[in-house]
Amino acid sequence: MQLARGTPFWPFALVVIVGVAPTLLSRFGIYDLPLGMNGAVILGVLSLVVLIFLLWFFRDPEREVGEAVVSAADGVVTVVEQTDEGSRINVFMSPLDVHVNRAPLAGRIVSLVHHDGGHLPAFNKDSERNERVVIEWDTEAGILTTVQIAGAVARRIVPYVQPDDQLAKGTRFGLIRLGSRLDHHLPLGCTPLVSVGDKVRAGETTIASIRGDA
Repeated sequence: MQLARGTPFWPFALVVIVGVAPTLLSRFGIYDLPLGMNGAVILGVLSLVVLIFLLWFFRDPEREVGEAVVSAADGVVTVVEQTDEGSRINVFMSPLDVHVNRAPLAGRIVSLVHHDGGHLPAFNKDSERNERVVIEWDTEAGILTTVQIAGAVARRIVPYVQPDDQLAKGTRFGLIRLGSRLDHHLPLGCTPLVSVGDKVRAGETTIASIRGDA
């Protein structure tokens, strides 16, 4: 299983230490848990479950790139609306979704700005004031903006790109650790093709057409 770039390795080390150390200490008589070897085994099993969750959460699978504008994130569509500048499509990522974000269209990174903020749950209407990274893309459809928003658990956004980088559609451009949200601000000429409640996959699911598409 491929792990996402930017995966923190200290949680894995901590889980392994917590799971293995008590068993070794108990076996060699250095320290006995309240439940003895049974307690060590229980702790080891729980640590294994947490380790499997971490591996699952930070997975980074390969994807077949979809047509037109593709989703930049895995998750569930929570907002589809028209704006003065075009349209907006928000995707909520649960802790069970892949959290690697992918380019919705081929294009050049015009700007990348990190904003400090709070850590409200990503589904909260006020979460737009959370810590976030705003990226503007110069694409064939015009200027497109993606906003990576940290949630209550997600405390770190890890960009893989910088201004002037040229990316192909579906290329990985960042990681949001744990539950979070990604907003797509699409220019005029892009027509949303998804509805609230739809499940989407980064780089694969087409979320909007481009004027002139067949």
